[in-house]
Amino acid sequence: MSSKVNPQARWSRIVLKLSGEALAEKTGFGLDSDVLHQVATELFETRQELGVDIAVVVGGGNFWRGMKGAGQGMDQAQADYMGMLATVMNALAFQDALERVGQSSRVMSAVEMPKVAEPYIRRRAERHLEKGRVVILAGGTGNPFFTTDTAAALRAAEISAQAILKGTHSGVDGVYTADPKLDPTATKYTHISHLDVINKGLKVMDSTAITFCRDNNLPIVVFNLLERGNVKSILRGNEIGTLVG
Repeated sequence: MSSKVNPQARWSRIVLKLSGEALAEKTGFGLDSDVLHQVATELFETRQELGVDIAVVVGGGNFWRGMKGAGQGMDQAQADYMGMLATVMNALAFQDALERVGQSSRVMSAVEMPKVAEPYIRRRAERHLEKGRVVILAGGTGNPFFTTDTAAALRAAEISAQAILKGTHSGVDGVYTADPKLDPTATKYTHISHLDVINKGLKVMDSTAITFCRDNNLPIVVFNLLERGNVKSILRGNEIGTLVG
């Protein structure tokens, strides 16, 4: 862990899960430069003020979803590999946004492409974090049939992160008893166990990722990514979103 972690910080190392859709333009496709800049600025300020080690796992749904391809008759593994390539595009865009605000970073990919990213090697990723760099993890797990949520859980365990922050983008600020956009009586959980998420079928992460987090005692904070200051507030111990764990 970095030696300069602010004692006010709730955790000293985290994984932030960014969906591709969160980075998309209002059409749901492509990249929104304002969102990239906002999230990059927030992570830079978090590093400066709290000294927390931050790894980011990016999805690729703003360019391609493996499930969509498979649903159209494409081979599932082939569709998933295309999705992994989409995550690399997002990782490179986010790296550019981070470095423009002054935050050094590295992109590490589970699918090797040495011209644009380092290969993911656990101990090298940990060294980058110790040196104060934000590490952007692309390519999912490197295997088809696994989501980037599962990649976030796996990488968090590998690099000894103490929590996963899962940023939402649809205006929903946590985990609810039902979809609050469809059910006005839906109420938000401030805290819920991994097991209850699984048993109630709540859409936090896919069941593989949730089960992995439960087995490895990894808390998850589900929060509104697009509300400024939320990452810092969570790391200062404020009750933002829903704590799963």
